[in-house]
Amino acid sequence: MADVGSTNQLVSVVTLLGAAILVVPFFKKIGLGAVLGYLAAGLIIGPFGLQLFNDPQSIIHLAELGVVMFLFLIGLEMQPKHLWGLRKYIFGMGSLQILVAIVFLTSLGMLYGASWQVAFIAGSGFVLTSTAVVMQTLSDRGEMTSDRGKRIIAVLLFEDLLIVPLLAVVSFLAPESSQVLNAQAPFWQSIAIAIGALALLIVAGIWGFNPLFRISAQTKIRELMTAVALFVVLGSALLMEASGLSLAIGAFIAGVLLSNSSFRHQLEVDIDPFKGLLLGLFFLGVGMSLDLVYVFEHWLLIIGGVFAMMLMKGLVIYVVARLTGSNQEDSLDRAVVMAQGGEFAFVLFSTAALQNVISAEMQANMTAIVVLSMVLTPVFIILHQKFIAPRFHKQDKRPNDPIDEQNEIILIGLGRFGQVINRLLRSCGFNPTIIEYDVALIGQMKKLGIKSYFGDATHPDLLKRAGIDTAKLLIVALDNPNKITQIVKHVRSINPHIQIIARAYDRFHVIELTRAGSNIEVRETFDSALRAGKQALQALGIDRDKVHEIGNEFFGRNRHGVKLMAETYDPSLRQFENEKMLQVIIEEDQETMMVIQQILQRER
Repeated sequence: MADVGSTNQLVSVVTLLGAAILVVPFFKKIGLGAVLGYLAAGLIIGPFGLQLFNDPQSIIHLAELGVVMFLFLIGLEMQPKHLWGLRKYIFGMGSLQILVAIVFLTSLGMLYGASWQVAFIAGSGFVLTSTAVVMQTLSDRGEMTSDRGKRIIAVLLFEDLLIVPLLAVVSFLAPESSQVLNAQAPFWQSIAIAIGALALLIVAGIWGFNPLFRISAQTKIRELMTAVALFVVLGSALLMEASGLSLAIGAFIAGVLLSNSSFRHQLEVDIDPFKGLLLGLFFLGVGMSLDLVYVFEHWLLIIGGVFAMMLMKGLVIYVVARLTGSNQEDSLDRAVVMAQGGEFAFVLFSTAALQNVISAEMQANMTAIVVLSMVLTPVFIILHQKFIAPRFHKQDKRPNDPIDEQNEIILIGLGRFGQVINRLLRSCGFNPTIIEYDVALIGQMKKLGIKSYFGDATHPDLLKRAGIDTAKLLIVALDNPNKITQIVKHVRSINPHIQIIARAYDRFHVIELTRAGSNIEVRETFDSALRAGKQALQALGIDRDKVHEIGNEFFGRNRHGVKLMAETYDPSLRQFENEKMLQVIIEEDQETMMVIQQILQRER
């Protein structure tokens, strides 16, 4: 006969999974997102809904491991040199945002009539953003590795580093009777323990993690590799928590230490399913913990507190973002995404209540405010993206720069492709007029003494101001095939005599550019791939002179083949649906192979 307790636990698991399966896809389909779906599902089955669960905090505590694994995966994507590059955002922008926000949120609490001690605890708890909400939002939008995403992650990392000093401040603010009952180690000792634990983790990561994974890989037991991965993630997190830091910091550092490991991709595959499932459980737990009865009883204070604190925090984030170089669109987006309180606030409030710094009623009020802010954030993000962001995007659109020079050469695009061309031209004494659309890139090139003009080269007026009517050479080095073709076609129509060199995506794009009027088309990967192929032939022992001859023959016959393909090209057909073109390709490949075989068989 089955044990009743185990049966009840199984029912709980099935209920959690069933709620997620039923509610989350519906919310995703109507455009409200997975996070809001999990929150709603938790609210429905929680103690203030259908009462299928009565202990949401236990679920939240377990599911926080999802945040831990999320930070580990982020660490895998950030090599130490990349992390070092973010130091000014972590300690500069992060500290500025946190300190200013604490000052303003504490002042707001005092305006509500709280003492400065209580207001400080409330403000400090709310200023720490929800890592789970923000990370899930960035992941859904594919911005984890973007510049905007990295800046947000940098601030989150700094917030996690504040755990030790904030808890020390709580102990300092506690009444003398509570300090005796809750005696803790001196602050300097806590810092020393934290630094020691960090050093231990780094040493283990450098000299211990890779050998451990290598040994487990040699066993060829897949589940053992997964077990080792979980051991490293959870063990690192546990070490940091035991030293007074956060679980997330430990997992993140472990990820960074393994970012150069040959096992990195396998680790991502092993950890990702656990991360997704546990994060879903976390949001379910947050939804369950929203005490609607308490909110309704104190609705004026709680609702007012939510909007006042989110507005104040969002305003501070926006101003700091602008002061640290972000544009208006990114600054506003960061303010909306990070305006909520976070899960660490629960720890801070409970510790403060235990040491009699705040009352139990204050703890309940602030906990409700933080939970409600986390619930409302996905809604605010959706509203922002649909109604506000498009307007600011239009406002931020920069007008084309006025061009005050006209040269014989015009270079459009200053990315990796265009930079090489520009350096070669400048080395030979030529100074082209450069047009680029990436504002950040223009600023970076300016530091190197390279002048370029911001603008969209598909606009005829911009090219006219650049002197396209009288220019002798146009080089189009963009990475957008459609824009390249559009520019070539327009320029050829207004200047029949100009020489046009265009970057091509592939041989089909070469055909389109030829028809549009370009003189020379350079495929962006063909030359480098041909060079790599020649190196491969030399590595296989083929004579260097023969390799050179084969490369020239392959290059010439390929160009000839593209011309033959152009005669059969039909843009209304897909690439592999044009039977005549396929026949040309096959015949040209066979002839090329025969010629190269003759070269190989010919004696020196």
